[in-house]
Amino acid sequence: MSTVNQSELFNGDVKASSNDIEKIDDVSSSTSSQSNKHHHHHHHHQAKRIVNHSTSNDLVQPSSSPTEAHMKKFMKNSRRSRSRFGRGLAKKGGAGGKGTWGKICENYSGDGCEVLDPNDPNYDSDTMENYKIEAITPVLEPEEIDKCVRLIVAEYYEHGDSNEAIDSLLELNFGERLHSIIVIAISMALEKKNAYREMTSVLISDLYGQIVHQEEIEKGFDELLDILPDLILDTPNAAELLGNFIARAVADDILPPIYVKNSQEKYLKKPQKFSIDIAKDLLSSKHGLINVDRIWGFTGGMRPVKYLIKQMHMILEEYLVSNIADDAGTNLTDLEVPHFHHEFVYEAIVKAIEDSKEPTIDKICSLLKFLYDTGVITIDQLKNGYLRVFEEMPEIVIDVPYAYEILETIKSKAEKLDSFPEELVKEMPTRGRKRFVSEGDGGTIKS
Repeated sequence: MSTVNQSELFNGDVKASSNDIEKIDDVSSSTSSQSNKHHHHHHHHQAKRIVNHSTSNDLVQPSSSPTEAHMKKFMKNSRRSRSRFGRGLAKKGGAGGKGTWGKICENYSGDGCEVLDPNDPNYDSDTMENYKIEAITPVLEPEEIDKCVRLIVAEYYEHGDSNEAIDSLLELNFGERLHSIIVIAISMALEKKNAYREMTSVLISDLYGQIVHQEEIEKGFDELLDILPDLILDTPNAAELLGNFIARAVADDILPPIYVKNSQEKYLKKPQKFSIDIAKDLLSSKHGLINVDRIWGFTGGMRPVKYLIKQMHMILEEYLVSNIADDAGTNLTDLEVPHFHHEFVYEAIVKAIEDSKEPTIDKICSLLKFLYDTGVITIDQLKNGYLRVFEEMPEIVIDVPYAYEILETIKSKAEKLDSFPEELVKEMPTRGRKRFVSEGDGGTIKS
């Protein structure tokens, strides 16, 4: 089916870490009201452009690794309020800031440090009301930074919401290694397809001014150029791709054009010189900035996640017309985003609820069984898709009054087909009795 052929957009292998994918445990489809919707365009002499955000959310289960303490905060309960104030950066003078030690005696009044230990003979309880105990987030070691950032970026690749990624990164104390975010994110994107490279460019652009600044971005690209020979071992065209990332960063006004000129003087040998030449050629060509803005194959306000959702809609609609499950499975597999299949499950069930017709419900239940039995959709993705529907039911029922009854019908049919995860039975949402079906229009399912 031509509508779902992404070979021209996805030109590499998806290598999402299996460890990252296995950690998917809970999914929320709540829409982030904080996402600002702007047109994805660029004016070279203005401030950094504003880009769109996709707003669906997935949660990633934290691992039980040594860095678990650092990751628990951001990998669960994404609906909780998070403050955007304080980025974990040191204040001028090298102290203060969220998650830093601060200068000695900085927070104390008087000429010297007050005694905070109640067992100390000099302890004065009358002065204690002026103090507030605050948790200290230790600076992460390089290997911990690598693991945490990889998990956050992998999660971002699933839900596409840069605000969520930023919130998660704000929970961490990078010390003097903020530039590592740039290095790790782009290193991951090099091994993926263009859709993910576009998402990475968007994420870095959104990080600018909130977590990283020009200095960290320049330092990040410097390190990427330094390690380019190693990157090429895993991604043979890494030099060209890195040049594209540099040009895109300049077009996004997060990297100054002078960086390219300075790098030309600094890196005189291949493969670094090749990357810089690529960036220079892209930026100096006619309509350069416009072309660079579409360097990864996406135009206007099109976000990769939105593109995938649109493709999944088309697969579903075509199946409902043709009733050929095998074609739907092939087309879904061709998207090469197995970690995003929960979206297809979600869309399919919502479609069945909204349509409310038994033939549609039967077709969708049969399709989900086929996709599960053939291994196209994993049990985790099937479960997460259902869970997203469960969480959205209070909203769905506003438009479909009998949504809960129809969902119960879907559950019963799926159970008969042995394609309803057993652990979801206790998760099935219910609502208080308002009226019996017989008190309404005579039934829940249209024939």
